[in-house]
Amino acid sequence: MPTPRERATELTALWGISFDATPISGVIVEFVKTARVFRDRGYDVYLDLGYDIKSDKNAFFRPYRDENELLPEWVELARIDAISTIDDYTPEFVANVLREVVGAGHGERLRPSMRVTTDRIRDLILDKWEELCISTVIVENGTLPENIVYTAALHAAIAEYGNRHRLGRFVLWRDHDLMWQSEPSSGKYGEFPYQNTPQPVDSPFIHYLALHETARRRTLEWAPHLRNIDVLPNTFAHRRAAVTEHNAGFRRVHGIPEDVPLLSRITRIVPQKRIDRDLHLLAGLAGRTGAYLFVAGEPAECPAEYERLTALAARLGVAGRVVFGGRLAPHEADLAGAPGRFSVRDLLAHTTLVTFLTSYDYESYGNPVGEAIASGVPYVSTRYELYDTVYGNKGFRAPVLDVGVSDLPTVSFVDEVAELLENDTERAAMADFNHELGRRHFGRDSAERLLDRLFLVPMGERTRMSVVLPVFDEAANLPAVLDSLYHQRGAAGPLDRSLYEIVLVDNNSTDDTVAIARRFAEDHPDLPVHVVAEPEQGVACARRTGMDFASARSRGRGPGADERFLLVSADADCRVDPDWLCELFTAMESGKAAIGVCDYYYSAEHFTGRPRLWDAISKTLRCRAVTFALFGGFPDGKGFAVDRDVYDRVGGIEIFYQLQGGRFVNHLSDDWDFGIKVRGSGEDIVYAPGSRVEINPRRVDHAIDEVITGRAYGSDGIIVMRDIRVDAPGPGRESDLTAEEALQAWEFSVKDFTPKNTILPVLLTPSLLDDDAVVEFFGAGLAERLGRRIAEITEEMRVVDFTPIHSYKTPCYRLYFEFAEEIFARLRATVGEDIGHPPPLPPCLRDVPPDRFPEFVKYYCEDRESGDAHNYFGNGGVF
Repeated sequence: MPTPRERATELTALWGISFDATPISGVIVEFVKTARVFRDRGYDVYLDLGYDIKSDKNAFFRPYRDENELLPEWVELARIDAISTIDDYTPEFVANVLREVVGAGHGERLRPSMRVTTDRIRDLILDKWEELCISTVIVENGTLPENIVYTAALHAAIAEYGNRHRLGRFVLWRDHDLMWQSEPSSGKYGEFPYQNTPQPVDSPFIHYLALHETARRRTLEWAPHLRNIDVLPNTFAHRRAAVTEHNAGFRRVHGIPEDVPLLSRITRIVPQKRIDRDLHLLAGLAGRTGAYLFVAGEPAECPAEYERLTALAARLGVAGRVVFGGRLAPHEADLAGAPGRFSVRDLLAHTTLVTFLTSYDYESYGNPVGEAIASGVPYVSTRYELYDTVYGNKGFRAPVLDVGVSDLPTVSFVDEVAELLENDTERAAMADFNHELGRRHFGRDSAERLLDRLFLVPMGERTRMSVVLPVFDEAANLPAVLDSLYHQRGAAGPLDRSLYEIVLVDNNSTDDTVAIARRFAEDHPDLPVHVVAEPEQGVACARRTGMDFASARSRGRGPGADERFLLVSADADCRVDPDWLCELFTAMESGKAAIGVCDYYYSAEHFTGRPRLWDAISKTLRCRAVTFALFGGFPDGKGFAVDRDVYDRVGGIEIFYQLQGGRFVNHLSDDWDFGIKVRGSGEDIVYAPGSRVEINPRRVDHAIDEVITGRAYGSDGIIVMRDIRVDAPGPGRESDLTAEEALQAWEFSVKDFTPKNTILPVLLTPSLLDDDAVVEFFGAGLAERLGRRIAEITEEMRVVDFTPIHSYKTPCYRLYFEFAEEIFARLRATVGEDIGHPPPLPPCLRDVPPDRFPEFVKYYCEDRESGDAHNYFGNGGVF
């Protein structure tokens, strides 16, 4: 008999439950999209349509009939066995609870039955989940439902099942319609904040999802105690709808001429959807376009509304051009092998314009608009309450009817629609623009990233490290990098691969980078590899996405995983030594530091025949080894680790932006700036010299001219780096430097190195000057004067927090000029005489009187307009 923990590993089934209680709707469609990701990972998928939850759909306890025909064959319809046998659990009971307990705040006569019914439903849910070995639950439209008894039972079942199997957050609870905010006039739940309605439970087993930021904000206004609520937009398959052999006869079957514009409305036929507006629009277009209207919805759902609409169409004179086509299969259904059956996608292949003239306060998301965008079809819409939140504020283009001004289509709106129908070029341009914009906002990868993080690849309790690897077109280097990560060693042999994982962040690669990563993952199943996407270009953005992803995932390791967790940075063009992870982990564990930084080196064989260049590189790395041993140093993206809790506490990687050529670019030195944030918060950094990373020589070979001139990272204070991949355009250099070039390269390298590595640590942490080893390095006199001057400058500049970008540069530069001769003397004594003396002063400082030197150094270093100080220090050296 397996233990609960052992059995938890066998749970590979998904239970979906819809509070919508309809055979097909936007809620069900979104469930299918989400469930498909699980199905592709080997899960069995079950769906309870919720007929036994809602009492107002005339389907309570109704057996399933033809619903399976509307769903993929891999979705098995299921329901809670024996629920219909529970005493008192009837449609009348559900309606009475909603009216008396929730709406009016009374209902004491019902509470005993409510408790008994809740317990009985809970037990039946648990029995069903055990029978099917459920591992993941998705609740659709469950926030503030009309059946609070069932909701209470479901909460109780989740708590019992999660504890029984020691699961993490195995439930995704998603509200689609935000009905409790968008229909306040119904009075179903009383008045906000709905005091008689149970709030969402802040359960350790539930992760809540809202469809957009407005829904998230409103939910937290009502339930501020929720700690796990994310935004996951509805997603769509961005494939243009096309006429195929299967659907070529769609218009003919429905009596629609081939040569007329077709308006399509994909909706339930209920009053709230305001299909009457579409009929008035069609009437307004009469005589101009000859357009037809197709309404895809079930007339039998609300016969009274269907009769009202058909009568209105006759009165407006458009009955002959309106087709009530009945219920179509979901947009995603592939019905190529089902003659005579059509899906929403088949309709869109023949559609000229999608209409969505819905009620102001009814829709939360407006899926038909998203389906039109994804299919490359233009649309028109009302400005319903959340239209701008979902579509308008993102820049989508469409004629929009402001229903706050006019309840029915205005003459100007009808004219705008007519002009769009008559202008093929404008329609195509609008559809193309929306299609590409929609791919960014509503593409499938956003859902897959979140599901990967929350459910699909659970992190084992033994996992202690996530290695984050940002990549952009690294197909040439990636196999060797992944191989070096795979073959990590521990103290007694290969490192246990259950201790770490790889998070590869694809930053819009155009080559085979992602395919290589996925193939590596398939070939090496013993090392978890996750591929996530970051659409904003820039290594800083990619590193932040990967670290945030790993941090969130690590918190679901399970109740037994209470050791601290490390987020580790690596670069996709640098190979790590076999002991890299083990040495880094050991150093951080023994030192209890918040950040661990690695040692970096170049392979000398790459610089054979270039002794001057090799000498400049070697001197920089020797200086680095000394100062990092003293001060701990600062993280470099090529290799560092940070305690996850510290990462989260300081706010993670921060992206800074600067103006370059009139446009914003993200700042390159996110790793250093992050280290400054951590050091400035009072945390320690430890240097792990045994944790070594081999730097790709292309960083020098393909940027050597910029290294020589001190502009490898830009100029005038703009910290960016050009593309230095081997096949990138631009000159490389295989020959050695001239003596003059070598001197210039070294001077820029050491000018960058000295302020950042000998002054910045003590500027941020003056207490380091009390450390015996630090005092020995500086000498007692210099250490005392440096500490005094740091205090003076800090007070003078009123610097309270050194963490914002560049705030550390001015004081570091000032201290460098004031103490350069003495600091270089100490470097010569500890690193070697070949370190030499400080590079020449900027010409503007050479004739300054000695007694006014600190004063003019201040002016020079604080001058932001010329950028001269930034250019003097070279904005960073690649050595």
